[in-house]
Amino acid sequence: MALLVSLLAACGTAPRQPAPVAERPTAPATQPSTAPVGTPSPYSCVYAPSSVGKGGFYKDDGPMSDLPAGLDLTPEPVPRWEPLNRFANNPYSVLGLNFTPMKTPGVLKETGTGSWYGRKFHGQKTSSGEVYDMFAMTAAHPTLPIPSYARVTNLKNGRSVIVRVNDRGPFHKGRVMDLSFLAACRLGYAMNGSTELQVESLLPSDAPTSVVASASQTTPPPVAPPPSPAMPEKVPVATADDGIYLQLGAFSNQSNAEAFRDKLSSMLDDGGARVVIQTAGTLHRVRLGPFPDRQSALAAAERVTGEHNLQAVVVK
Repeated sequence: MALLVSLLAACGTAPRQPAPVAERPTAPATQPSTAPVGTPSPYSCVYAPSSVGKGGFYKDDGPMSDLPAGLDLTPEPVPRWEPLNRFANNPYSVLGLNFTPMKTPGVLKETGTGSWYGRKFHGQKTSSGEVYDMFAMTAAHPTLPIPSYARVTNLKNGRSVIVRVNDRGPFHKGRVMDLSFLAACRLGYAMNGSTELQVESLLPSDAPTSVVASASQTTPPPVAPPPSPAMPEKVPVATADDGIYLQLGAFSNQSNAEAFRDKLSSMLDDGGARVVIQTAGTLHRVRLGPFPDRQSALAAAERVTGEHNLQAVVVK
């Protein structure tokens, strides 16, 4: 039985219409395990309805007067491998546009306008069949795998959070993601309705080898092509014979890879393990290593994911 999700009209723009989903006979999937309950968020959810702007909200959504207590104690989701939803990842059409969802996380990186959706859809089913909770750290995206995880950054203030993608939308031209109210509030734009976001799909550290290989063979689009330097910096490159590494990211743009490497070097360089760039064709992979054996790499991966909130995949 098809589940018809209600239409949401934006102020002065085309409506947001989540992709149709099929009614499942079993109960919706439970939320994945997260950091310990009670761990405060680094960003407080500050929301004052009296000062909310008029633009950027969906019709009959947006400002609200009462918020639950303890929102700052809601932890961000910890990315983990989950099988693709059998209904929410098929090609679909909305408002005359055709969409083909991705089958592999950890590939997409894009920037654009981000919005949020709240009380009008609170308690309704998402495209995955799960119930939408505006006070959870979730998001809707037109093509990212469902379920999957993404790091979302507000380019206007530098705030960054991790969300779990479990819904489809938005379908306005130029909008890249609809966040839950809580995610948008922590990023500091809930009172404005929208802002400029960077969305980076994350590859969980426990993803199957076949998924990791598929992500590594796919070139992620660059955020923006920077100007070519007159004399490019020499990039330290390691070969596959150097040992076992932790892959921390992959970029099609060398400058982005270098910036990511430089940011992590001061935190992660330790003895023989260094943050380096391994280049193959047009793909620049940022990796930490080498490690003498897989056990050492796994121990380092646990430290990296726990202490620095990074995603690390063991590769050779």
